Amino acid sequence: MTFDLTDAKERMKGAQDALQRELANIRTGRANPNILNRVEVEYYGAMTPLNQVASISVPEARILLITPFDKSALEAIVHAINVSDLGLNPASDGNIVRLAIPQMTEERRKELAKEVKAEAEKAKVSVRNVRRDIMDDIKKDKEMPEDDARKAEDQTQKLTDENIKAIDGIAAEKEKELLTI
Repeated sequence: MTFDLTDAKERMKGAQDALQRELANIRTGRANPNILNRVEVEYYGAMTPLNQVASISVPEARILLITPFDKSALEAIVHAINVSDLGLNPASDGNIVRLAIPQMTEERRKELAKEVKAEAEKAKVSVRNVRRDIMDDIKKDKEMPEDDARKAEDQTQKLTDENIKAIDGIAAEKEKELLTI
């Protein structure tokens, strides 16, 4: 008898995906359209994600170019960026919005690297919580033979170790991106 770890794999993969989404929002000093993912624009009375009312491109390493699909949304886009917590100043020429990404100081990069480590730790805790739930389920299953229970626990630990290693890799890649700019 083998213990089904499909749910655990999905939940652990979800922790990795959540980490990647969080890290995409951390500004690195390079222009990255993902930093605008959380910006919502009031468009015809409804809050709409920026990427649904404009195209976002990266013409230069530290410039984001936002071209609204509807020119009447330009002011709303500028306002949405100004009230967001990004700390960027949009420049509008009547047709497009330019966002210059400022160069980061060494101190700020180190702060962001700490943030990356904190997010990675949250993801690891999430993976460990999944492991704990599976281990509890294994212990509660009184019908499972001891050998099968031990194999299931070993498989669960192996899966946990793989996911934690993947999370460490994701975090190390983001830290490298932050510190080598």
